[in-house]
Amino acid sequence: MAVPTQAKEIELLQKIADLERFYTEEELDEIEEFDPDRAYELARAQALADQYGLGPGEEPTADEDLAIDEDRVREALEEAATLLRGDGGDLELVDIEGSLVRVRMLGACSGCPSSTMDLKTIVERKLKQRVPGVSEVRNTI
Repeated sequence: MAVPTQAKEIELLQKIADLERFYTEEELDEIEEFDPDRAYELARAQALADQYGLGPGEEPTADEDLAIDEDRVREALEEAATLLRGDGGDLELVDIEGSLVRVRMLGACSGCPSSTMDLKTIVERKLKQRVPGVSEVRNTI
């Protein structure tokens, strides 16, 4: 698997430069009914643009600072950990490497056959929703 880069985030920000306006939540919901991938891409690009102070039609520079906000990562991980704790699991932040977030699954999650699915469906999804710029979450043993 290739090491994640911030190229996707820059690509998403450049797509915002092509828009005349941002979409509302209601408009994104309507788009999602017919094209979920497009709705997700638009929502993610808009969140990135908001995070970096770009408006519709603004072009990001190639050296745009796309550093992941560690505080936001910790907040999102705490939300995910709350869900995992309901089943005796837990997690901790290990490192942030570019757009890759490394965590350690703890408690009942350590060695659980469902932990891989939980990592993707709970932890990674929560991080991608709450922290623009995160491309992947990996468990580090």
